[in-house]
Amino acid sequence: MPWWQELIALLATAFILALLVKTFFLQAFYIPSASMEPTLMTNDKILVEKVSYWNGDIHRGDIVVFDDPGGWLSDADEAHADNFLQRGLEIVGLYPTGGHLVKRVIGLGGDTVSCAGPNARLKVNGVALDEGYLPDNVRPCAAAAGMGDGKFRVHVPEDRLWVMGDNRANSADSTAHLGTPGGGFVPADDVVGKVWAIVWPASRAGFVSRPDTFDNPALDGA
Repeated sequence: MPWWQELIALLATAFILALLVKTFFLQAFYIPSASMEPTLMTNDKILVEKVSYWNGDIHRGDIVVFDDPGGWLSDADEAHADNFLQRGLEIVGLYPTGGHLVKRVIGLGGDTVSCAGPNARLKVNGVALDEGYLPDNVRPCAAAAGMGDGKFRVHVPEDRLWVMGDNRANSADSTAHLGTPGGGFVPADDVVGKVWAIVWPASRAGFVSRPDTFDNPALDGA
């Protein structure tokens, strides 16, 4: 085989392998806003792993990347790649993808999630969460500007999720879409995967863990 044919074969193989990794195992994304600070900072580059959700086993407390359920993203949020090369690399998972959302899972199907007001604590099935991952100056039930008074009570339908940003005062999450046709709930099937690690900048590189507060058996009614 001539060298140029070998090169084409190698490139094609590398492309297919990268596409398989992106589809089934790992995918790179970037953080476009401050809605998940301080856990994830604006412009962080992250890796999302998909193996954990092969069986749909999503847990409360997971930080997930998901497709727009409908009307959550503006046109400016939809694209990240700026040129043909970046868009090509984005297809195979070698360039961080935009056009998705990243939030923390608070409630699963069957859960009741509630806030009694901006100064209250967030509750799941009547159990108050100890949310040490929130910014120091943000209250657990704080609502983003123009998005209500922070008071709500919802029952999460089956196969749906209730998601919230860690930076509650700057996050257009489920609470901001209570009045929309979808009620602020995210279909579990829209989840791409779980945030596994921060890979850039190097000073923040490391694995992303799930808070212990979500391990409380009382959340399941036990």
